[in-house]
Amino acid sequence: MTAGTAARRIRSSTATIGIARTLHDVALRAANRVLVLKFLKGMTVERLHAEFLVCPDPYRPMFLDETMLREFGRDPANDIPKGFLEEALSKGDECYGILAGDTLAAYGWYSQGPTRIDPPELVLRPGDRYIYMYKGFTHPGHRGRRLHAIGMSLALQHYQTKGFKGLVSYVESNNFSSLASVVRMGYEIFGTVCVLRMFGAYRTIAGAGWQAHGVRIEPAVRRFEPGSGALVGGSRP
Repeated sequence: MTAGTAARRIRSSTATIGIARTLHDVALRAANRVLVLKFLKGMTVERLHAEFLVCPDPYRPMFLDETMLREFGRDPANDIPKGFLEEALSKGDECYGILAGDTLAAYGWYSQGPTRIDPPELVLRPGDRYIYMYKGFTHPGHRGRRLHAIGMSLALQHYQTKGFKGLVSYVESNNFSSLASVVRMGYEIFGTVCVLRMFGAYRTIAGAGWQAHGVRIEPAVRRFEPGSGALVGGSRP
């Protein structure tokens, strides 16, 4: 990227999100050229919103069984690679989807146990009060209909009947569009964890909010092998 191109991008970003956020983003991008440095915003949603509890026609919300998931996984447009699916199913994770006829319009994954994030050498442990919501996806042809919020809310309703307090997730601190989106959907940010990798080792520094919610990010027990389809957190509403 030329200096002129970089300057234009910075000016455009400043006009869109402001100088403070632009500087934060630029600083993180620069730091990650020589090391891994991330600030992850932890968030929970515990309150149901009535406007997201009704799924409009012609959509059908449901938990997807293994047969359905394997069939939908055959289509690359659904972003369910085989390695990812095998690991998710092996650890008992569940997928709540929204169908449009026989096609998959949107989905989100839910886990009670440790789940790989990005970077995949780390896992998020949601504790015993929360369900970790990750890999939210809406097909481009169905975006703009609040399907991610609807699916998440219906899944939350289900898990609360099972005794869980709510859902937990995270967004990187410089993913400003996703941060704004999850707040609109009812998530409340409870704190930040810093992830730093230097000299081949990871260190995490969690704020008090993470500890209070019983949610942790720590090294994965198993070694990550490239191409294995490791589970990666985050959402794409």
